[in-house]
Amino acid sequence: MTSLQQNLRQFCSSNGLRLNTNLGQHFLIDEEILHSIVEAGAMEPRDHIVEIGPGVGVLTKQLLANANKVTAIEIDERMPPLIEQYVDSEHLEKLEVINQNALEAKMPDSPYKIIANIPYHITSPLLRHVYLESSPIPSSLTLLIQKEVAERICNQDDASLLTIIVGLFGTPKLVCTVPPSAFLPPPKVDSAVIHIASHTSPIADPETIEQVMKLAKIGFSQKRKMLKNSFGTFPGGLELLKRAGIEETRRPQTLSIEEWILVAKAAA
Repeated sequence: MTSLQQNLRQFCSSNGLRLNTNLGQHFLIDEEILHSIVEAGAMEPRDHIVEIGPGVGVLTKQLLANANKVTAIEIDERMPPLIEQYVDSEHLEKLEVINQNALEAKMPDSPYKIIANIPYHITSPLLRHVYLESSPIPSSLTLLIQKEVAERICNQDDASLLTIIVGLFGTPKLVCTVPPSAFLPPPKVDSAVIHIASHTSPIADPETIEQVMKLAKIGFSQKRKMLKNSFGTFPGGLELLKRAGIEETRRPQTLSIEEWILVAKAAA
């Protein structure tokens, strides 16, 4: 048992804390992975970091030691006082804890980065929230998420809707894989750290992005079938593909982000 694991178990026990796995509470206890997350986040002393789902503050403590400010957004009302107890008191003035659902929280108006071990079930809606519903978008995201989802986001050859969303706004990179044993309690799936470096500006204008999302949802509604099956279900769909120069026998996962933009512009 590592010293971090031992200390965390003792802290939870002394505070009578039982983790709620329904909220995706799996605390990271691997110091090497913690170091990998901090390194991948490329924090600078002036940075404002937003952390989603901090729990009692295992990662928060590391973020506070490297950033100018940390805003920790936590849905579990039991956690805010425990975070302030767990992290180093000398850094408390740099910490803001918000007891709110991160999917409804307003992101900062000034530049920020997101670094977090997030509940896996909010991965997709969180990416939508910060990229499609927030302004400004984060300059980067470093996330510990389910390995399968991380690989899906990074896979340009067998794309998913998440691949398209992320690719419109940034460039993803798989940093490392993480075994279940790195968590307390261990999840039932393998995990991975992913880093997304946001583009200086999205690769399309807001109207085109909105159209891309609308059309990609149609295309991916029948992912393993040819586009003629999904686009053929609404008036003018096949003609739209033709104007964009996309073969109707293609499958949605084979289209690049640039090709989805062509389809969106053909619909304008």
